[in-house]
Amino acid sequence: MKQIMAPTDFAKQAATVEAAIQSEQYVQVRRRIFRQLLEALLFEGVIPAKTNEEGNETVFCIAGQTEEGKAVSYICRGQRRFTFGRIRLFDAPILRLSDEGSAEAQSLAQFLLEVRHQTGADEERLTAFINELEHTQLKDTLSQYERQLQGGGFSLRDYDALEGEIMDGHPYHPSYKSRIGFDYADNYQYGPEFRQELGLLWLAVEKKHARFAISGHLVYERLLRDELGEQQMTAFSQVIRDRGLDPHDFLFVPVHPWQWENIMPTAFLEALRQKRVILLGIGQDTYRPQQSIRTLANASAPHKAYVKLAMSLVNTSTGRILAPHTVANAPVISDWLHEIVQSDDFLREEARVVLLREIMGISYDAPPHSALVQAKTYGVLGCIWRESLHPYLEHGEQALPFNGLCALDGNGRPLIAPWIESYGAERWLTRLFEASVLPIVHMLYAHGIALESHAQNMVLLHREGMPVRVALKDFHDGIRFSKTYLSAPERCPALFETPAYHARVNRNSFIETDDLALVRDFMHDAFFFINIGELALLMADAFGFSEKRFWELVRQVLESYQQRHLHLKERFSLFDLFAPAIEVEQLAKRRLFADTELRVHKVPNPLAASRSPR
Repeated sequence: MKQIMAPTDFAKQAATVEAAIQSEQYVQVRRRIFRQLLEALLFEGVIPAKTNEEGNETVFCIAGQTEEGKAVSYICRGQRRFTFGRIRLFDAPILRLSDEGSAEAQSLAQFLLEVRHQTGADEERLTAFINELEHTQLKDTLSQYERQLQGGGFSLRDYDALEGEIMDGHPYHPSYKSRIGFDYADNYQYGPEFRQELGLLWLAVEKKHARFAISGHLVYERLLRDELGEQQMTAFSQVIRDRGLDPHDFLFVPVHPWQWENIMPTAFLEALRQKRVILLGIGQDTYRPQQSIRTLANASAPHKAYVKLAMSLVNTSTGRILAPHTVANAPVISDWLHEIVQSDDFLREEARVVLLREIMGISYDAPPHSALVQAKTYGVLGCIWRESLHPYLEHGEQALPFNGLCALDGNGRPLIAPWIESYGAERWLTRLFEASVLPIVHMLYAHGIALESHAQNMVLLHREGMPVRVALKDFHDGIRFSKTYLSAPERCPALFETPAYHARVNRNSFIETDDLALVRDFMHDAFFFINIGELALLMADAFGFSEKRFWELVRQVLESYQQRHLHLKERFSLFDLFAPAIEVEQLAKRRLFADTELRVHKVPNPLAASRSPR
C-alpha cells in the first residue's frame, strides 16, 4: 500500500525530484530519448530526412515548421549500421536550426509538433505519445539520479537484485520507461530500480466468475498452501466464513497494492458490495518488483513462485493488464512446452534449457454490463504464478537477465567487459550463441514454435561469466505457431481463442496463424532484431568488434547446428532464417497511427548479408 508520508518526508522527496530534474542525469536522459526517437522514426520511414555523407558519418536533416509557420530543421549525425540496417545516432546533441540560430534541441514535444505535418500522425495519438515521452523523461531521470547516488554498480551474484539494478529499459523504443499511471511517489515505491519490498493484497473471487487453470502435475489447494502457508490459508478462509459464505466457492488471487488503490474499488464496486470479490488481507511474504514491474519475486522465500499481476499501467506503450484468455492458457502452454523439452534429446540433454513454467493462472472475468464497462474491468484482476529460477540453478551457476549483456554501469562501462577481457570476444560470443541461439531456433525448426525471446523473457546462466545455458519464460502470450506446420500437431493443446474485444484493441496479440513468415519473424524480431542485435551494436561500439564478424559467428553456429541435424533439412527451408529480408514491428509508428493494421516493415537480414563467399 502507498505509504502515508509525514510532511517532512514529503518535502524531502519533492526536493529529491527537483534535484534530479536539475541534474546532469536529466540532460543525459533527454538526449537518449531524443536519439532513440529519431533513430526509430528514421529507421521506420515515419519521417523523411535529407542526408549528406561526410566520411563514415551520415548527417540527417529533418524539416519542420513552427506554430507561426516559420521553417526549422533538426540536424543529427549517425550511421546506418550492418545490423538490420539500423540507424544509430552519435552521442552528440541533436541541433535545432531556426531563424534565431542553432541550439541543442531540448523539447521532445516541440520537435514532434514541428514535424507532425511530415509524419501525417493522428493528432490524438501524437498527444498521447508526447505524454509517454515526457513521463519517460521524468521517470528515467529519477532512476538515473538514484543510480548515481548509489554508485551504479551491479550485484552479479544476486539475480533478483540485478532485476532492479539493470534499469536501462527498452534499447529501441523511445518511451521505454513511461509507466503511465504512476506518479513520482508511485515510481519511487514500486519501480524496481528503487529496490523497495512490498506486500501483496489478497482477494477472494467467486469461482463462477473466474478463469482458472493449473499445471497438470499440481493441485490448487496444495500450491496455495505452499505459497501462503497453512496459517495464512486458514485465516483467509475464515474471513470468507465470517461473511457467511463458503471458501470452497472462491479462489484466492493476489493484487498489486497500486492496482487496489487506483483501480479495484471503482472497477469492481458492485462486485465488492455483493461479496463476489472479497478483501482477505495482506500476505506475510514480501516481494521485489522485476524489470517488468508487474512481475514480482518473493523476497521472503526466493524458491517460491514469481507472481505476474495485472496492472492498469501503460509502459513501453503497452497496457500491462492480463487478458483472461491468456491467463487461462498459461499453464496449458507451459505444460505443452515442458513435454516438448522433456521428449527432445537436444533441448533436454545438450542445451539443457530451463523453462520457467507458468504453473497457475486465475483472473476475474465477470460478464460486463456493456462495452463501456468492459473497457474498465477487462483483465484488471488476475495473476499468473511462474516457477522460480532459484531451484534450477546448479552449483556454481549464476544468472543474468539477458538484457544485462548490454547494460552499462554508472560510469558507462559494460557489465560484460570483464568477461570479454578474460575469455576473448570470439570465444565468449561463440559460446553465448551456442547456449542461447540454438535452443530458440531448435524450437522453431524441430517443433514449429516461435518464442518471443526478447530481453526480459530470457535469462543467461553462466559460470564466472562464461555462458552455460538459458532459462526461458513468459509463454502465455509469447509464442506463435501454425498448427499445420507443427511437427506434432496432435500434441497441440486446445487453447482459448483471442476474443474479439481484445483483437480490436491489440492486433498484434495472437498465437496461431497460417502465415509462416509471421511465425519466423515473431522470433526474428524479438530475439535477433532486439536481443542479439543490440549486443552486436554494443560489441562494435564498446569493444571495436566488427558487426559483420559478429553475425558471421551467429551464422557459423547455426550452420554447424544444421549440419548436425540434417533430418530437419526441409524445416530449415520452411523457416528460412537466412532470408534476405525480414519484417519487424514499427514500434514508433504504432504510437502515431490508428491500430487498423499490423505495423511492420521489411529490413535487411544480417544473417543473409554475413554469408561468406563460396
